[in-house]
Amino acid sequence: MKYESINFNKKFSLFSDQWTPKVVAEMNDYQLKLVKVEGDFIWHEHQDTDETFIVLDGILRIDFRDGSVTLKTGEMFVIPKGVEHKPYAEGEVKMLLIEPRGVANTGDGTASDRTATHDAWI
Repeated sequence: MKYESINFNKKFSLFSDQWTPKVVAEMNDYQLKLVKVEGDFIWHEHQDTDETFIVLDGILRIDFRDGSVTLKTGEMFVIPKGVEHKPYAEGEVKMLLIEPRGVANTGDGTASDRTATHDAWI
């Protein structure tokens, strides 16, 4: 078996598209995904799972129907299952997402032009 670390900067250099999470590892039934985001996303929710956002670079605001949270480089937030939210980034943000395998980035039953392909590995 070959043992090799995952270098986030190297992985980020392999893609430029926004709002399309790329799987870099799996742990049990969870995927660790890198994503670049900028601008406004869509309102969505995940009824059956929490979602973890870890900001590696930049500033991300996550809006909720009753408020918001702002995450800066080195900060994280776990969105509880069933909570409607909408990420927003004024400038480009690089993040690590942790969520179960097969979770749609646009939530449950919300297909749009922002819906990313499942299991896109880099």
